[in-house]
Amino acid sequence: MAALPGASAMELAAADGDPRGRSEEPPILATPNLIEGDEFRAIRVAPEREARLESGFTGFLDGAQEVRVVSHCDGIPIVWATVSAAVRVRQNRRLLAWQRHAPAVERRYYVPFRYLENARQSFRNDPRVVDTGRPDASGAIPSRHPAALLERAMQKVQQDREALEQTLADAWCGSESSALYIDGSITASMIASASSLAVGVIKSHRTLYAEGAAFRVVVGLTAGERSSVFRVSPRTRNPVASWYVRVRSASGRDALFGLVRVEAALTNDPTARSDEISRWIIAEGSPLALPDGRWDKMSYGIRDTEEFLRAIS
Repeated sequence: MAALPGASAMELAAADGDPRGRSEEPPILATPNLIEGDEFRAIRVAPEREARLESGFTGFLDGAQEVRVVSHCDGIPIVWATVSAAVRVRQNRRLLAWQRHAPAVERRYYVPFRYLENARQSFRNDPRVVDTGRPDASGAIPSRHPAALLERAMQKVQQDREALEQTLADAWCGSESSALYIDGSITASMIASASSLAVGVIKSHRTLYAEGAAFRVVVGLTAGERSSVFRVSPRTRNPVASWYVRVRSASGRDALFGLVRVEAALTNDPTARSDEISRWIIAEGSPLALPDGRWDKMSYGIRDTEEFLRAIS
């Protein structure tokens, strides 16, 4: 407040300070680039009814972010955010903090210096402040519109969180010998995307690789089935092998209930590797990750990691 004399603090309840107006990625269908077989199909990897399966995962990686609009200055939102990431390791059926790398927690302000000259002078050398007014990778500069500035801040927060997660994933791949379950995509990391130890599990499906005939296959997967393996090659990220797995039966539910998309390093034998990883992911569905609303797709190890991050943040 001293650095920004024209700012006014937000007089809101905790929930009311959460950012508003962030635009979501539009839901789209994409054509899968098949790398297993000649036809996109459903493949049985585990019994449809619950069965005891063994998992090869020993580590679980997740990140978290908490974002608040704490004040306004000349109509410009000032954002304060905490980003964190941690790995939990399973030992004797207990989940513990990874000893080789401490959890990461960072707290910062997100301020567009371009529109606040006082901020540029006051925070120029402050490591706790991120300038959200700079051009992005495409050269675009955010509008002065408060919603546009808030969206840019949210993007920067997400990038900072991903950077923490990537650091931990790379450290695991460079020091451990067992598989790591990563909540989210692994395509941002050159090391993790090429490592046999890293497996990304995506619970949201804004982009569904199910254009054309593949759509019926994906939504028609039953519990214990996976789809054929396809290649995902994001324009600015690293290519990986990917496929869908139905962790739980969607009978009487919506089409995406219990459905996850898996990412792993490209191999010469995608069938054997995807079968094995799919069984591991299905095995991680027990015990249930309740009371989390995403329990149908979430592993208990990831829920434990999220709870741990809430406690240390």
